[in-house]
Amino acid sequence: MMDTSVFTLPQATSPFQIEGLFGLEKENLRVNPDGTLALTPHPKALGDKLKNPYITVDFSESQLEMITPPLPSIEQAHGFLSTIHEVVSANIGEELLWPSSMPPILPEAEDEVPLANFGQAGKDFEAYRNHLSTAYGRKKQLISGIHFNISPTEAMLQQLFEQSDHKDRETFEQALYLKVMRQMMRYRWIPLMLTGNSPVAHHSFLNNGCDMLTAKGDTHTHEHSHSIRTSICGYKNKEEFFLNYSSWKQYKSSIQALIQQGKLKAEKELYLPFRIKQQPKTNRISHLEIRILDLNPTVDMGLQLRDLALYHLFFLWALYSEEQNAQFTQAEQFVAYRNQYQVACCGTHVELWDAQEQVMANQKELVGAFLQAVKNFLPKDLPTSTYHQAIAYFEQLNDKPEGNITHKIRQEAQKQGFIDYHLNLAKTYRQQAHQHGFQFKGLEELELSTQLMLREAIKRGITFELIDPAANFVKFTKDGKTEFVQQATKTSLDTYSGVLMMENKVVTKKVLHQAGVQVPLGADFDDPKRAKQAFARFANQPIVIKPKSTNFGLGISILKENNEEALFLEAIEAAFNEDDTILIEPFIAGREFRIFVIGEEVVGILHRVPANVVGDGNSTIATLVEKKNLDPLRGVGYRTPLEKIRLGAPEKLFLATQGLTFEDVPKAGEVVFIRENSNISTGGDSIDFTDDIHPSYKQIALDAAKAMGVKITGLDMMIQEIDQPATAQNYSVIEMNFNPAIHIHCHPYKGKNRHLDAKMMDILGF
Repeated sequence: MMDTSVFTLPQATSPFQIEGLFGLEKENLRVNPDGTLALTPHPKALGDKLKNPYITVDFSESQLEMITPPLPSIEQAHGFLSTIHEVVSANIGEELLWPSSMPPILPEAEDEVPLANFGQAGKDFEAYRNHLSTAYGRKKQLISGIHFNISPTEAMLQQLFEQSDHKDRETFEQALYLKVMRQMMRYRWIPLMLTGNSPVAHHSFLNNGCDMLTAKGDTHTHEHSHSIRTSICGYKNKEEFFLNYSSWKQYKSSIQALIQQGKLKAEKELYLPFRIKQQPKTNRISHLEIRILDLNPTVDMGLQLRDLALYHLFFLWALYSEEQNAQFTQAEQFVAYRNQYQVACCGTHVELWDAQEQVMANQKELVGAFLQAVKNFLPKDLPTSTYHQAIAYFEQLNDKPEGNITHKIRQEAQKQGFIDYHLNLAKTYRQQAHQHGFQFKGLEELELSTQLMLREAIKRGITFELIDPAANFVKFTKDGKTEFVQQATKTSLDTYSGVLMMENKVVTKKVLHQAGVQVPLGADFDDPKRAKQAFARFANQPIVIKPKSTNFGLGISILKENNEEALFLEAIEAAFNEDDTILIEPFIAGREFRIFVIGEEVVGILHRVPANVVGDGNSTIATLVEKKNLDPLRGVGYRTPLEKIRLGAPEKLFLATQGLTFEDVPKAGEVVFIRENSNISTGGDSIDFTDDIHPSYKQIALDAAKAMGVKITGLDMMIQEIDQPATAQNYSVIEMNFNPAIHIHCHPYKGKNRHLDAKMMDILGF
């Protein structure tokens, strides 16, 4: 009987062992709303399938493939893939992404399944797919899954190389990866037992070798089936191939022998659970590809982060474990295949075998020993990390296997029907993608406008590099063209002088006034004492006091009556806290609108309503704010389309001017404003007015941008009657912004998405 000591590991020496580079590739079938396979061409909105590095197709034109670049953590890789999934889901019209590894309703005839069409430039790709079609059948090639790519960090490889007897780094890496491959091939049944997610199949697939499954309605399964995709009737070669794993040369030779014998067309046709991948130009090993992950239909993007953590730890265990036998004989390989198929068939309800082909008596004990061993890789001071949480989950699952989600999938598919169960999930996930598809998962610390630009880059196949994430500085590249962009709208299109002019409110006013654009004429002060002495000059007049250079409404005060000198002095101090020079201007009546200009076009207009709540006759103002802040569009720090309304000193003070406190209860339907200024950054609401405003105001915005010599600006304008033509008396430009946020126009509180992320990419030439 097998001894659990096989999983004994040396103690981890440092926390860097959980580091690495991680990439993901995921296949999803496009389906029609009735659950039939979509036979339409690859969506044009997703770019050129030959050039887009993130979104292409696999075997079939109906089979999308989503690809992440190598990333420094599993969290970032998972988030990146989730974002690609959302982008794809939002750009395939009424079609849906099928959430299961096993296909939906398939055409009766094999040749009705469309092969991927790459055109003249991709004739070799099509020729290979024609071979697969003949060798395996088109329907079997539609089984979809996830590939997880892992490579150790350079520091890990170098440390292991220095500890080895090898003199050459390349041969060392070949030996190391082969050892990892052997260990993972031997014990692949362990993670498969914990993560299998394809227990059911549709009857239209049954002519592909799943005759042993029993039917209930359109759902075919076995009472303990675990992973049909990795079973004997899943995605595999026609026969089991036994390779020589004793050295890199013999390993590669054994694969070439299969090709020469006509059993394989190319090395990529070898459907092993794991592959060692090489760089095309140098043939140096780049990473290990884990190919055993099913799509998980119970989560929107088909993959749980904990599964990545488990497979990464499995990789590390294979990397650091002591191998009892470096040969991995044909007999061992046979046992490994048999154990995989046994687990895929029946989960924990099977007999498993060891290398001596003896029954392994206690699977639970073996899995427990493995989970205990891989804990050695985890830093002891991070008990709440993704990896710790994953191990805790799988330990619980090993103790109570009846909690495996395959049981839920099987029960729901039999209850609702295979197609209806998965179709309902697909529709729910699409709705969620449309409602919450604004963030870039894994990069949520970036400003939302930058996140939106990155999402648009995915759709267009633009590669990007975060030059300085803290500064939201990004390098975009496509077809030899490169653009550096900061915070979405700071680009090479605007001159340095133009930016400085917009940043300086005094200069902005003077330039616009000279160009015939109406602006509020007031006074500027660089001496706090002199500014405070000006109260008599502005007393009993509606005024605005603001810093000369500021953003997000910082330091701005609106005094509509200005009949209390103490409030005037307080506003002066607040403005000087933000800048060395301040402005005192007449308050302009009307409503404030943000008019966004890109190039020669007004691309979006928003009315920004100050932070407010609407009474229900029962709740206090504080409670109403809490309820409004539950909106998923609201967050903190410009990482969501709207900001949460605060309950701080400025809000308390403004309510006091209305004779209110946080504990007052407004009447049903009564609107209570919490702030005077209308900035989204202080909890305001954004309402789209792009199609509702008189065109004369759009022309004024274009004239203002031309006068300042800028291509991109967010112009703030006070307008009294938006349906009346502009005159010298009914509007005023109060500010021009050199770094306007695009996200408030893409995801307004009310109104249409104006897709400024796409328009920015257009003007950048992508």
